[in-house]
Amino acid sequence: MKGTFISFEGPDGAGKSTVLKEILEKVGQEIKPQYIVTREPGGSKIAEKIRKIILDPENKQMADRTEALLYAASRSQLVEEVIKPALEAGKLVLSDRFIDSSLAYQGVGRSLGIDNVYEINKFATDGIMPDLTLFFDLDPEIGLQRIKLERPDHEDRLEQEKINFHYKVYNGYQEINQKYANRIAVINANQELDQVVEDAIAVIKTRLPELFDER
Repeated sequence: MKGTFISFEGPDGAGKSTVLKEILEKVGQEIKPQYIVTREPGGSKIAEKIRKIILDPENKQMADRTEALLYAASRSQLVEEVIKPALEAGKLVLSDRFIDSSLAYQGVGRSLGIDNVYEINKFATDGIMPDLTLFFDLDPEIGLQRIKLERPDHEDRLEQEKINFHYKVYNGYQEINQKYANRIAVINANQELDQVVEDAIAVIKTRLPELFDER
């Protein structure tokens, strides 16, 4: 692939979507390649329909394996329709979540096993992985409090899970961060937004300096 792929990860409420937007506002004009922004689950017409099924609070009877497979199906469609063509065209892909979310949420949170979920997703994505992943580290309880303040009574199906589930996911992320330390950079998300954004930009410029103009 000629392009570059950066994913943004973190527990619910860590602020990764906001940070991604702020990064582009601050340094978007400095980025040399064309870039696209996408999200998971979703990011394409079919993947967005799968997203609605996964996150619908009414789908409380969804089996854990079904959940994992639906995430993989959504991701597969996004890769084929959006991510792979962009990378082949030499673009920069910025994704709000990718495979690490499934490893943490389904692999650990649902106790399906990191390796099992990885194999499903390796097939689903044709082996495509991010060149760099930014993990926004925040205590799950703080993140869920942020969500309730920002959009009360609008939590999705996973956000409505009990706090024990969210701590399992958080611990899963810690394991994944160690397992893929060469790819994942950890950023303290329990800071003022401006500082989190600055830290994220610094990591990207250090790890992938070729993305930026040298002016």
